[in-house]
Parts: sequence; structure tokens; C-alpha cells
Amino acid sequence: MLQLDSVRKSFGGEVVLDGVSLRVGRGEALGLIGPAAAGKSVLLKVLCSLVRPDAGTLAIDGADVTHAPEDRLMAVRARFGMLFQNNALFDFMTVGENVAFPLVRRGELPADEIARRASDRLRAVGLAGTEGKLPSELSGGMRKRVAVARALALEPEILIYDEPTTGLDPITSRTVDDLIEETRAQYGVTSIVISHDMASVLRIGHRISYLYKGEIEASGTPAELLASDNPRVRDFLSAS
Repeated sequence: MLQLDSVRKSFGGEVVLDGVSLRVGRGEALGLIGPAAAGKSVLLKVLCSLVRPDAGTLAIDGADVTHAPEDRLMAVRARFGMLFQNNALFDFMTVGENVAFPLVRRGELPADEIARRASDRLRAVGLAGTEGKLPSELSGGMRKRVAVARALALEPEILIYDEPTTGLDPITSRTVDDLIEETRAQYGVTSIVISHDMASVLRIGHRISYLYKGEIEASGTPAELLASDNPRVRDFLSAS
């Protein structure tokens, strides 16, 4: 579904992505790992067409969108949903209002349909009846579920998870892993998970790619990555 070929990106003369090639299949869960400042955030922005590469190509469903005009890129970006590391919920809004927010901003649906869809998404993540609560009244794991419900509100084809288990206890982290897999299976979304939680990535990733100084140094199934003879990959996994 997503394909990067030999993508390069620099900022101020500093190379951030250096010939990255990556493929993500439809309905697949890809784990993206690597040390800090490896280029993971910029790689995601290229995938979402928020940043254009200096060289190389980005294709979605086989269509090259690398140099597409801005109006076409808006449609590309609409195919993505994002779950932020800190959930990015609005404290002054209720749970229902948070989930409905992207639908309200888009302005294409009547208020009753927006409310119905927000309730449906909350029900799908196991939070039926919480529409009137504030985020501060929920546990960390429940707030994460609200963030997933909001990300699903616009019915994206691709969901990006940025450090989804950071700051959560092991039991809640396992619950979030299950939620990611349930969401992928129920909605057929393609999932890209950036995480330093190796137990989580190994559990939910169909494939895992290791990014180091702007290059994909290893990519494969969890078993293949665990068996890698790349010393940096082995050090990274063992340190984790």
C-alpha cells in the first residue's frame, strides 16, 4: 500500500534520511524502531506527504504522489489517522467532543450524524457511555482508547501510532497492544507503530524495520530481526 524508494531528505545541509526504501502492505502492522534522532519522525512526515523528499519516490496503492500538487496531497493526507504519544486530547472538551472534533472540523456531516459516529467509535474501543466524561476522569489506558476512537472518526486507511505505550504500566501496555491489533483486524487499517517498547513491537508487528542515522539497516519479521547478525540491531534489542 505504501512504498518508499531511495528517499533522501536534508534540512540545512544535514542529511536526515539517506536512501530509505520501505514497503508496507495493506492491512499490515509495521513496527518502526531505532535510536533517538534516527530520522523516524521525518520518515513519518514523508509517508503522510507532510514533507516532500529531496530525492526518491513515494507511492500509495501504486500511484506516485512524490510531486503531486497540493490539492491532491490533501486527499492523500486524509487517508491517514494519527495517535499521538501524549494522546493530544483537549482537556476542556468531553470525551464525545474530542472524538467528534475532526468530524466537526471537516464540516461535512450534520450534528446528529457526528454524535452517532463518535458514539460508535467509542463503543468500538470499549468505552460506550463515556461521551459526557472529561479526559481527566479517565485512566491512562482509557484516554489512549479515546485517542484511538478519535483517530478512527474519519475512517482512515492508515493509522500511525507514535509511542503508544510510553508511560503506561505493563498491564495497560498489553491492553493497548491488543487494542491496536483489534483495530487493525476490525477496520482493516494499515498500522505503522513507532515505539521503543520492544515487547510491544515484537508482539504486534508483522514486520519490523530498524532505522539508524537515516538508513534502514534491517527489516523483517520479528523472528528475523531477533536473529539478525547486524551488531547495531543486536545491541539495540538487547539493551531494550
